[in-house]
Amino acid sequence: MKRLTGLVSALALTVGMASTAVAETSMGIVVKIGGIPWFNAMEDGIARRAAELGVDAEMIGPVSADPALQVQAIEDLIAKGVDVIGVVPNDEAALEPVLKKARDAGIIVISHEGPGLENVDWNFELASAEGFGEAHAKLLSDKTEEGGSYAVYVGSLTVPLHNAWADAAIAWMDENRPDLKIVGDRYGVAENVDDSRSTALDLIAANPDLKGFLAFGSQGPIGAGRAVEERRKTGEIQVMGPFSPGQGRKMIHSGVLTGGYMWNPAQAGEVFVTLGEMLVKGEKIESGTDIPGLGVVEPDVEGRDIITDNLLEINAETVDDLAEKGL
Repeated sequence: MKRLTGLVSALALTVGMASTAVAETSMGIVVKIGGIPWFNAMEDGIARRAAELGVDAEMIGPVSADPALQVQAIEDLIAKGVDVIGVVPNDEAALEPVLKKARDAGIIVISHEGPGLENVDWNFELASAEGFGEAHAKLLSDKTEEGGSYAVYVGSLTVPLHNAWADAAIAWMDENRPDLKIVGDRYGVAENVDDSRSTALDLIAANPDLKGFLAFGSQGPIGAGRAVEERRKTGEIQVMGPFSPGQGRKMIHSGVLTGGYMWNPAQAGEVFVTLGEMLVKGEKIESGTDIPGLGVVEPDVEGRDIITDNLLEINAETVDDLAEKGL
């Protein structure tokens, strides 16, 4: 009987420990698209921080930048009953109903690159939209002495933050470089290398005075750069924007890519997990709160936005070090 009692007690302890393990915070983070270097780095950050905090977190990367795939992924997370849903939106309007459904179910919702979303607990940014767009516009201006034309890429016409960057860049160019005229409006191709390349080839052919590409979306500079290289326009047409240093380092050193600015996507992945765990524990986000990965913040409580400036410059001097960090 004593041996049986001991076995029962051990079994009860084992079950109790298993129950405790299952009770850890669960998170699902839905990004724009899977399988590209930018979001691979973000996934590494998510996994690393989740291991540090003892959190169950996974990243879901759809096979294409289709808003409907993000909606379905979020529906699946709601059905699983996760504690936190994170999202990097392709289309804010398309996501609002399903994010409302998540919050109505008691799930905490955090967004990144979604400053216009309403149905979130918090949105965070590692760069202000105005500062990020203007920094790229100034770089184009600095590298382009003569007038002519330039083209603007975004991930798609519905990606909110890409278009906010484009708005800021175009406004700065209009005010400071009226001799450089935008071609058309903007092209929603910058999340796909092949689309960015083929669009650039068309634009180069149609605009002999083309001086540059402002490509907001991590695959945009790579695709446009390939087109410039193919047409032997290196040095004549400037290509800049945010991109993965590991993916673009050779093109930087060859002069095909002019450079750009970025933040660390792995750091953004870590912030998703950190902020999610803080909110699950009931911690308040207010002026002076120190959030690892963001620093001491001054949040817009009414707008539920946390905006910091953690820009990294990508150029021939920095790209190798950034790439060696896995970015």
